[in-house]
Amino acid sequence: MAVEPLSQKDVEERLQELPGWAADGERITRRYTFDGHFQAAAMVIHIAQIQEELNHHSDLALGYNTVTLAVNTHSVGGKVTGLDVELARRIEAVAAGHGAR
Repeated sequence: MAVEPLSQKDVEERLQELPGWAADGERITRRYTFDGHFQAAAMVIHIAQIQEELNHHSDLALGYNTVTLAVNTHSVGGKVTGLDVELARRIEAVAAGHGAR
């Protein structure tokens, strides 16, 4: 199945279902905050597992009590695709369990 870039309108519509996620140029982004470093680090490991399952990876940064993600699809010229939105959905599904805000 070929992955196709989404239009800006499609990206915006899909992000309405993902509070905290935003379109940022040619990618979608999200920053989570936590009560401490351990919770943030555990979330990074969980995100890494999800990314391996999807074979789709974000730019991922760990701070003291933050996790920041930026994602797009390199194989279509760095545009946002449904694969990026699916990764965001999967991450959102586990975020609350890590105490993410």
